[in-house]
Amino acid sequence: MSRNLVNPATLYDGAPVGMSQARVDPESGFVFVSGQVDWDVDSRVRHATLEGQAEGVMEHLITVLNEAGSSLEDVLQLRVYVLGELADGMSQLVPVFARHFGRSRPALTGVGVASLASRDTLIEIEALAKLRR
Repeated sequence: MSRNLVNPATLYDGAPVGMSQARVDPESGFVFVSGQVDWDVDSRVRHATLEGQAEGVMEHLITVLNEAGSSLEDVLQLRVYVLGELADGMSQLVPVFARHFGRSRPALTGVGVASLASRDTLIEIEALAKLRR
């Protein structure tokens, strides 16, 4: 079974912690995207607000999907992890998701959590997408 690793050079390097930004399974046609955060290549948070980080995460998600041979329109499912109470951030998140996903409307689960990958990280999003055919 062939599986391809996806690690765009413009994103932080996950190799030191044993992860890839995504894995592509050509046999099933699925792209499994690791949780994306708003980090620069040096693993530092780029934006201070939830909305800013959500936009940054979407930029990373687009980069990973494009390199994997997929796109936002091909996303089937999202898992969104938000620091603290999810309901407190919905007014900042809904416009970001609506702007990026429009009519494709993937299945989405949102979860409020006590902590994420760094103290300054406010949101992490993982995705399941299909390959473009």
